[in-house]
Amino acid sequence: MRVDLNADVGESFGAYTIGDDAAVMPWITSANVAAGFHAGDASVLRRTIRLAREHGVAVGAHPGFPDLSGFGRRELRVTPADAEDFVLYQIAAVAGVAAAEGVSIRHVKPHGALFNMAARDRDLAAAIARAVAAFDARLILFGLAGSSLLDEGRKAGLRVAAEVFADRAYRPDGSLVPRGSASAMVSDETEIVNRAIRMVNRRTVAAIDGTEIDVSADTICLHGDMPGAAARAATLRHALESAGISVCAPAYQ
Repeated sequence: MRVDLNADVGESFGAYTIGDDAAVMPWITSANVAAGFHAGDASVLRRTIRLAREHGVAVGAHPGFPDLSGFGRRELRVTPADAEDFVLYQIAAVAGVAAAEGVSIRHVKPHGALFNMAARDRDLAAAIARAVAAFDARLILFGLAGSSLLDEGRKAGLRVAAEVFADRAYRPDGSLVPRGSASAMVSDETEIVNRAIRMVNRRTVAAIDGTEIDVSADTICLHGDMPGAAARAATLRHALESAGISVCAPAYQ
């Protein structure tokens, strides 16, 4: 068995520090780097890519809604054409800076509200998939397991990676509990580890009502902006490997 361990990074900007990328980076295998729309800035983008390169971590673009004040977590109503264009713009920004640092990006993972809306909105999902394919059809599109985003990615000829969340609660329909809910996050470290191993080995996860739902787990996301993220990432990495699960980035063609 094998699985990728990813985290959203590069989300500091200006005078604001969000997360501890330097402490998280040694434990992950894929880095989703913010492009400046929901978080991040030009200097943070370059520093984060350099940090990923130093640790041998696969670099991916992390496009979000143009919503810096809302951290990309507010649902915005945009046309598919607008979404396609701003996703393409952000992929190009991350890929361009990466190229200057001698790195090729390997995947794309939408951020926050864009990610969750694309999980259920096929038109939006198709727009994102078109943007990825237009830039480089070899890129891997990350999306919520069982979502429209993965379906539309496959239709666009992309390879996809089904993403699961060890530290987020699930609804019975397979969607994530919204961030505004008190039950959205899982904080107990033992529970996070057990959920992750179960999702990889048994391909199931318990929803908030106790329902057991099926999931495919190609990549596990840990939130780098949460308190204790680095220690949690280290614990999860060690636990997965101790359970005989190889932790590595998806193969890039």
